[in-house]
Amino acid sequence: MDGIDHFWAVVPAGGAGTRLWPLSRQGEPKFLLDLTGVGRSLLQATVDRLQPLVDDRILVVTGQGHRDAVRAQLPTLPASAVLAEPAPRDSMAAIGWAAATIEAIDPDAVMGSFAADHVIGDIEEFGACVRRAAAAARDDWLVTIGIEPTGPATGFGYIEQGPDLADHPGVHTVARFVEKPSAQVAADYVASGRFRWNAGMFVARPRVLLDLLAVHHPEFAAALRRLASAPETLAAVWPTLPRIAIDHAVAEPAADAGRVAVVQAGFEWDDIGDFASLHALLGANGQGMTVLGDRDQVQTVDASGLVVTHPDRLVAVIGLDDVVVVDTGDALLVTTTARAQEVKAVVERLRAEDRAELT
Repeated sequence: MDGIDHFWAVVPAGGAGTRLWPLSRQGEPKFLLDLTGVGRSLLQATVDRLQPLVDDRILVVTGQGHRDAVRAQLPTLPASAVLAEPAPRDSMAAIGWAAATIEAIDPDAVMGSFAADHVIGDIEEFGACVRRAAAAARDDWLVTIGIEPTGPATGFGYIEQGPDLADHPGVHTVARFVEKPSAQVAADYVASGRFRWNAGMFVARPRVLLDLLAVHHPEFAAALRRLASAPETLAAVWPTLPRIAIDHAVAEPAADAGRVAVVQAGFEWDDIGDFASLHALLGANGQGMTVLGDRDQVQTVDASGLVVTHPDRLVAVIGLDDVVVVDTGDALLVTTTARAQEVKAVVERLRAEDRAELT
């Protein structure tokens, strides 16, 4: 199937993935890792599924410290396709910088922002959803892709669907965005059938995105456009940009103004937020233990869970259920899938103890 005319992909590649420590580190965050065992990093897999839709119209936004690694993993992208942030400023600055860059290059462009560290199941259905989103975006809507909930998750934001969007099958207006809810509220949302998970995928004309930003943050939008017209000002302008997510800066106020639409996604999606979700994504082998790495380096007796192996050491697990063992050579994590998210507390403690070399 042919690509989408004048459609650009923006791939924000940031964050340290601290809930996947010690596998994911500041120097080698999860988007640079092969967490699915297919021989491609999450970043590479993201670009793989986007290229049929955009051809070579891709911009990756990453930190300066990861620029070389990103370029090494994506050698066919020109240097100009990797925008390197001098410092983290949250998603609005990253996506907005890319939007302003695309606006200056291609006035007829529609862009989609897709995180570098997500896993998508049905690539054809993903492409169909992106095409529906791009068609609605050409009518000057800010469009998001809403994931059908598989349960009352409390770790995701939610999107409440409104009426159908005229002339765009499978697309609804957005009534509101909702922050991460309590378990009971999440259960009510799922039971209603009106809510979708917010996966942070946004599709819009760059002009529309930046003009929506300018409604409440005019100086921010102007600064991003200035970066596109004068890239040499990056070092001076970047520290002045607000730290704010695109959801708060644009999506939520635009939804209140009736400017946002949502495509109903039918594909499986996972953001691999912790080792419990990685375990669920990979599935267990016949012994009840999921292994990422060399299976010959794992011995189990009456045990289940997840083991991430190190090539120089064998791991044996006996009589433990839902265990997580991650061996990286310089660090060893042992926890349970139920408490996997608490790994972040270890990272915070190591940083407080000035042991940054481990984080």
